[in-house]
Amino acid sequence: MERVVITGMGIISPLGNSVDEFWDKLTRGESGVRVVESFEAAGHKARIAGVVRDFDAKALFGAKEARRMDRFCQYALAAADQAFADSGLDRADIDKERLGVYVGSGIGGIQTLTEEHATLLERGPDRVSPTLVPMMIANMAAAMISIRFGALGPTLAPVTACSIGNTAIGEAWHRIQSGRTDVILAGGSEAAISEIAAASFAKATALSTRNDAPERASRPFDAGRDGFVLGEGAAILVLESLTHARARGARILAEVIGYGASSDAYHMVATHPEGDGAYRAMREAIREAGIRPDEVDVISAHATSTELGDRSETAAIKRLFGEYAYRIPVTANKSMTGHMLGAAGGAEAIALIQSLRTGIIPPTINQETPDPECDLDVVPNEARRAELRIGMSNSFGFGGHNAVIVLKRWEDE
Repeated sequence: MERVVITGMGIISPLGNSVDEFWDKLTRGESGVRVVESFEAAGHKARIAGVVRDFDAKALFGAKEARRMDRFCQYALAAADQAFADSGLDRADIDKERLGVYVGSGIGGIQTLTEEHATLLERGPDRVSPTLVPMMIANMAAAMISIRFGALGPTLAPVTACSIGNTAIGEAWHRIQSGRTDVILAGGSEAAISEIAAASFAKATALSTRNDAPERASRPFDAGRDGFVLGEGAAILVLESLTHARARGARILAEVIGYGASSDAYHMVATHPEGDGAYRAMREAIREAGIRPDEVDVISAHATSTELGDRSETAAIKRLFGEYAYRIPVTANKSMTGHMLGAAGGAEAIALIQSLRTGIIPPTINQETPDPECDLDVVPNEARRAELRIGMSNSFGFGGHNAVIVLKRWEDE
């Protein structure tokens, strides 16, 4: 089987719109959570979010093209452009039939849908845009990326809620391993900071209502956590067979060595209280990687800052790693980005790759009062240096979808 490496990365996030800016703010422990300004939030229980700032779609794509895309698609295309450029791939030289795109979105074009629904009610059916459906459907980010790069290989849009990024990366890994595809752009995108999404999540008591202190609202593993913070953005990685990467002299960032997926088969939105599905996905990822649990040097936790979710993930980690669980640094990027939903897995994969390359583990910020049931080493409040060779990244989603990837530091061989 082919070995699979990562050769490019791109990101649009609440912490910046480039990998360098994202990584710099992440390691400094800077929060990207702010008061929402994109809609009138006064009547909402939760009025804060991890919002993308300084993003100019018209400057990137032109006014006409930008109007034809929902924000989730704009974010995805911008991140894909970054990743492709970062990889050093040459569009003229690549075999387009062996180039694929695996990019999903959990909610798709919800802003476009709500705007056009308002048009329907206020101005009638003749005023609804004919581009509503193609702008709204969740596969359109993958489709637009494939059009942009002429990718004639498999183009898929996994919809596994908040585990989309890891699902995309893991399934792309399997595809390239088989030798049927050389290169796949993989990741996820989300732009769900809208009135209706915020209202629904808040009504489900899922969101933090720490509106007076946005930067302190997302606090995974802390005893004072009161829900997750809605976030947005996109993160795309270029996965490539080692054979293809070496043939063109590519710079290699990391290697994908394991992937595990499972279902809780338990509840529409609640995670299994004992983290059973999370445990099985992590176990499978380690088995596929061909490593022992004690070879994992760092864990990027899903850790959304919900009471049940953080505790169940902690329980799953303890179940799999035993006593070694207390010696593994466990970091929670969502403490700074908020929950980027379908984009979270890709963003956290980028952070993990940077950790493996630099030996720096980003902190879990807002750790003030330890939760006795979340008693792992969560790298509280300050980044840490460590010798890192192998890292695991967890992503879990509504409906009980679990996806875990294992990445390895690249060492010239």
